[in-house]
Amino acid sequence: MSNMTVFSLSSLVRKSALLPAISQAKQTHAQILFHGFLTNVTLQTDLLLAYSKCGFLQDARRVFDNMSERNMHSWNILLASYANNFLYSDAIHVFLEFLKMDIRPDHYTFPPVFKACAGIGDAYLGKMLHGWVVRLGFEQYIVVGSSILDFHLKCGNLVDARCVFSNMSSKDSAVWNSMISGSGRAGFYADALNYFRGMLNEGKKMDSMTIPSILNACGGEGDLIKGKEIHGQVVKSFIFDGDVAIGNSLIDMYAKCGCLHDSEKVFRNVRELNLITWTTMISCCGVHGKGEDSLALFKKMRDCGFKPNCVTLTAVLSSCSHSGLIDQGRRIFDSISFDYGLEPSVEHYACMVDLLGRFGYLEEALALVKNMKPAPTASVWGALLAGCMMHKNVEIGEIAALQLFELEPTNCSNYIALCSIYDSLSIRDGVSLIRAKMRKLGLVKTPGCSWITIQGTIRKFYQGDHSHPQSLELHEIFNKIIQASV
Repeated sequence: MSNMTVFSLSSLVRKSALLPAISQAKQTHAQILFHGFLTNVTLQTDLLLAYSKCGFLQDARRVFDNMSERNMHSWNILLASYANNFLYSDAIHVFLEFLKMDIRPDHYTFPPVFKACAGIGDAYLGKMLHGWVVRLGFEQYIVVGSSILDFHLKCGNLVDARCVFSNMSSKDSAVWNSMISGSGRAGFYADALNYFRGMLNEGKKMDSMTIPSILNACGGEGDLIKGKEIHGQVVKSFIFDGDVAIGNSLIDMYAKCGCLHDSEKVFRNVRELNLITWTTMISCCGVHGKGEDSLALFKKMRDCGFKPNCVTLTAVLSSCSHSGLIDQGRRIFDSISFDYGLEPSVEHYACMVDLLGRFGYLEEALALVKNMKPAPTASVWGALLAGCMMHKNVEIGEIAALQLFELEPTNCSNYIALCSIYDSLSIRDGVSLIRAKMRKLGLVKTPGCSWITIQGTIRKFYQGDHSHPQSLELHEIFNKIIQASV
């Protein structure tokens, strides 16, 4: 009779975990207490799972702390529940407690810990765990390999990620998607496109996770042909019809490839606009210098009942900056606190400093930086220095540059910007001083680059580069174009 009762109660708890249904879990918990079965390890583990699945982590932790005997399953449940709810520090703390118990982890233990390491950016612990996984022989478990891959990608360790990827004997769509999105996030758009081709060659089909990542890579690489090809496949497939994330990615891709008209067409055809859709379209108009259109969209968005978030407000301020809408930018910046009850972020300050700096309001921009509540970052000082370079303001330019030298001692663009100001004002001593400083630090200017897609191949051209086999012909044609336009 007792065993039957334990079995039936266990079934009830597990059913509440699958639904999930917190009221049923608590009712069954009460019955377990009533029957005096709370010390049963199986029931305790079931309760731990149920509370975790229902998101009641305090109750889950209370059950865990009161367990007289903890098995591997109970430790893994608590680790996963913390990691899945973004409580990464708690997950790491539980893992450290687990290590003190002198229990050997299994292949379910590591994935949530790698997720936690990626979440808090603990590359050192993650790399140590990777070595441990290899020694234990768990690397070929796809759930473990995928979590290691995701950890390296999120921590920006692309070399290690590529190594893990190449050593994986089995690669599902999630693994390919991780490599595509991770490469794109790091700015290696050509690599992302290559992984996408490799995925298709392996017979894997793209899904709703693949498409936004590959469209981001197309936009970053300026590969309009591939972007249109993906769009065509989206239109043909009923599976992706109405997917808002894909619609947002298409809007962004077309704008980055210079086709704002196509972005607007996609925007008009999105059936359910969300805040991200509005923000993306506002940003795209701003990048193309259509600040008035961005402001009109911003107003329409609010009229439709959407409240802007920090990202939306950054997009609007950036649009004002690109179009020189000084007064409108000031009003929007002030509205962040007064109308929306938000604290202006570093990004908001950077946009506002950029706007003021571009159009010569350098004293006002400097005062804004000095009165910032968050500490000014390199992006803020960089925006001010750029404005000083445009308007040849050496006094404020030196203030911004000295701050940047402290924050980014190896960023050569900051030295070049100040050197450019000195050079424009014929301050030869200043030019010599900066160049000597760059030589001492071993800094070299990165050459400017343009690119064009010809028959599906991206060809890049660097300033002063004559290595292209058709360099002479290219320069002859270019000179003819210049002469014809004069």
